[in-house]
Amino acid sequence: QVQLEESGGGLVQAGGSLRLSCVASGRTFSRFSMGWFRQAPGKEREFVAAISISGFSTNYDDSVKGRFTISRDNAKNTLYLQMNSLKPEDTAVYYCARTSRAAGLPVAEVAYEYWGQGTQVTVSS
Repeated sequence: QVQLEESGGGLVQAGGSLRLSCVASGRTFSRFSMGWFRQAPGKEREFVAAISISGFSTNYDDSVKGRFTISRDNAKNTLYLQMNSLKPEDTAVYYCARTSRAAGLPVAEVAYEYWGQGTQVTVSS
C-alpha cells in the first residue's frame, strides 16, 4: 500500500509563494508518473500538474502555467510543487497523486491510483 503525505500549505498574500511537498512511502515512487490536483470550495477537483518518472517531462493546466513548477526527487521519494505569483483563485486543497502507469502525463483523475489527504492553500487578496 502506498501512502502519500502532503505538507507546505498555508495562508499567503496574493503575489506570494509557497512550496508544497509530498512524501511517498514504499519503494515504487520512482517507477510512476506523479501529479498535483486541487479542489476549491464548491468545485470539483481539477488537474494542476504532472511529471514523468525522470522529471524531464511535465504537463500543466493553463491556469498555472508559468507560475507553478512541479518537480521530484526520486532519492527522497518526494514530489514538489513550487507556486509563485499566487492569486486568490488558487485557494484550494491541494492533493498529490500517483498514477497507475509508468508513462504519460495524465490529466484525468481516473489515471491516478493513490492520493494524499491534501493540504490547504489559502491566498488572500
